[in-house]
Amino acid sequence: MTEHQFSSDALSDWMRGQGPDSDVVISSRVRLARNLNHQPFPLLATTTQSNEVLEQLLAVSDSGTLDAHGHFNTILLKDLSELDKRVLVEKHLISPNLANDSRAGAVILSDNEAVSIMINEEDHLRIQCLYPGFQIMESWKLASAIDDSYEDAIEFAFDENKGYLTTCPTNVGTGLRASVMMHLPALVLTSQINRILSAVTQVGLAVRGLYGEGSEALGNLFQISNQITLGQSEQEIIDNLYSVAKQIIEHEKAARRKLMNESFRRVEDRVKRSYGILAHAAIMDSKEAAQRLSDVRLGADLGILSNVPPNVLNELLIMTQPGFLQHRYNEKLSVDDRDYKRAELIREQLNKQGESGGASL
Repeated sequence: MTEHQFSSDALSDWMRGQGPDSDVVISSRVRLARNLNHQPFPLLATTTQSNEVLEQLLAVSDSGTLDAHGHFNTILLKDLSELDKRVLVEKHLISPNLANDSRAGAVILSDNEAVSIMINEEDHLRIQCLYPGFQIMESWKLASAIDDSYEDAIEFAFDENKGYLTTCPTNVGTGLRASVMMHLPALVLTSQINRILSAVTQVGLAVRGLYGEGSEALGNLFQISNQITLGQSEQEIIDNLYSVAKQIIEHEKAARRKLMNESFRRVEDRVKRSYGILAHAAIMDSKEAAQRLSDVRLGADLGILSNVPPNVLNELLIMTQPGFLQHRYNEKLSVDDRDYKRAELIREQLNKQGESGGASL
């Protein structure tokens, strides 16, 4: 992988796969937060101390410790443009926090971008593993194995009573954040989503938007994750998320069957109307694009639109984000220019799909 392959392809290689229940679950993610013993947390560290942490952690990866888990490439954030960093955020490969304060930051990416290891983010080390579809158990196994590889080489800040010590108290304990990104259009259309999400929060899980805490649930995409990291084992956290997510999947599929049985013509009209607008609009803001793409993806999953690969829609969702748009056209774009280019790009991609025997109404 070249240093900037992440910015040349909207879809990471891992996103091209089809995991279980991928019609509802876009991706499964596990993230582990760790800090080095005898080093101040990043928020309190001097530049010299941050560089020491960087050197120590890069020495681990350079030693071949991670080779058992794939081939990895190290990217220093100071060597990237602001636009490149924004693309990494839009692809969920680094956090906005790391992009905004990257004086001694780095990211270690696997070739398929399924593993992203952030250095000097809110914590010294954040190990993130992503799988397509509903594979939260598999994500956890890989993250745990990588964590073990690091722990064999360095000493983490750990307390016998509190567990792993982290910058934010909400991560103390296991340091584990597990999440599933779910596409729930039928629950929204049948007005069940608020009841479902309210029940989710009652069992210790959090609901966020596409880009995590504080972000809006654009395109009917909801990120369901654990809130509790202390007082439960890693396996208990994973099992709880798995159980709840499984129930949400069943509710979404039942809602889709209800729509097809009771409101087929309205759903068909909504799907085809959104496809028509995407295929012909001259201007499209990001919020409308996300909603229209959600409608089209629902139509593809329900068989209303034939031969529309979900990957095309996943790719468009990322390609139409502000950073990726500007990187693609190699220029800084105003909001109005982005809306125009976004519509142009969507038209091009859908037309290309149609010419190759793709989408048909």
